[in-house]
Amino acid sequence: MTERPEARPPAEAGPLAGITVVSIEQAVAAPFATRQLADLGARVIKVERPGGGDFARRYDTTVHGESSYFVWLNRSKESVTLDLKTDAGRAVLERLLAGADVFVQNLAPGAAIRLGLGAPALAERFPTLIPCAITGYGSSGPWADRKAYDLLVQCQTGLVSLTGNEHGTARVGVSVADIAAGMYAYSGILTALFARATTGAVRAVEVSLFEALAEWMSQPAYYTRFGGTQPPRIGTQHATIAPYGAYTAADGKDVLFSIQNEREWAALCERFLGLPGLVADPRFATGSARVAHRTEVNAIVAERFGELDGAVAMALLDEAGIANAGVNDVEDFLAHPVLDERDRWQDVRIPGGALVPALLPPADLSGVAPRMDPVPAAGEHTDSILAELGYSAADIAGLRAGHSI
Repeated sequence: MTERPEARPPAEAGPLAGITVVSIEQAVAAPFATRQLADLGARVIKVERPGGGDFARRYDTTVHGESSYFVWLNRSKESVTLDLKTDAGRAVLERLLAGADVFVQNLAPGAAIRLGLGAPALAERFPTLIPCAITGYGSSGPWADRKAYDLLVQCQTGLVSLTGNEHGTARVGVSVADIAAGMYAYSGILTALFARATTGAVRAVEVSLFEALAEWMSQPAYYTRFGGTQPPRIGTQHATIAPYGAYTAADGKDVLFSIQNEREWAALCERFLGLPGLVADPRFATGSARVAHRTEVNAIVAERFGELDGAVAMALLDEAGIANAGVNDVEDFLAHPVLDERDRWQDVRIPGGALVPALLPPADLSGVAPRMDPVPAAGEHTDSILAELGYSAADIAGLRAGHSI
């Protein structure tokens, strides 16, 4: 009744084939971490609430009735529904954990401890299991009991104060705190798996949204601590490099370009602006000087852009060896030639049977095809997983009648 669930890697097994991950997860951070493990061939068993599952399933209904968030984050997983408030539901979870390599959870503050799922308690019962906790502000400290969502953390780290323009602040347009935490959880789990394989030591992993995004805030933090003021909020312009930002061409196309060094500044002056005398102008001779005289730099550059269509401006910048790009909207991104010509889209099946295009994982491993299996319906694999654990059809029917699954 307690034997390990049989791992079922895809036909072309990935590097993590044979690794089983059990995750009590919702929203973005934990599902992003575990989906990347699934991409590499791990078996990910997603534990969801009966009667609705992960609340991210209902964030929107734009993808053939499914949530865009959920479709992005949950391919290649198996879904089992368990009511962890019942003894029977917790007993099923114990059997799952007995055969797992990794346990991931981003439960509300204190919930894991109350359920006996904190790292010390798990180590006593499952000494080879690697636990990973994703929290808001850490499991200790003055804010351990506070809930944290992505935009709250963007605000707490000061990121929102850097984003926007002179007219006001703005959130980053994607769930950047969740994504940061998910990435660190993913790399932390891989590190813990490596340590277990090479030394036998089992290391618990903990990542907080706040500390993940705090790491990403290090450059503006240094700038502010030692410069006395924080970087200015200037829209698509770069706070500490000039010229580096978007300018509007005569046809209304916004084009962004970047000057990274004095060689590129000279090329811009001579080959794009047609003003070679600016190279020696002391107002613009160094990066710091150009930042200090950003208004003058922008006026000169904007005047030149006003004489050119966007495509012509980009061609001239290319000829001068200066990195540039049109400012795309999401429709432009979806049709991007790099994604198309590099075959980065692959269809994935979602609940209901529709196929939708999904991006391949960005890290290519030579000779390894990423796993791109379907997105599960809530509880789709409950019966099959329970059967693997030794539950009979009558047992499963009883659990369902008792609302434990």
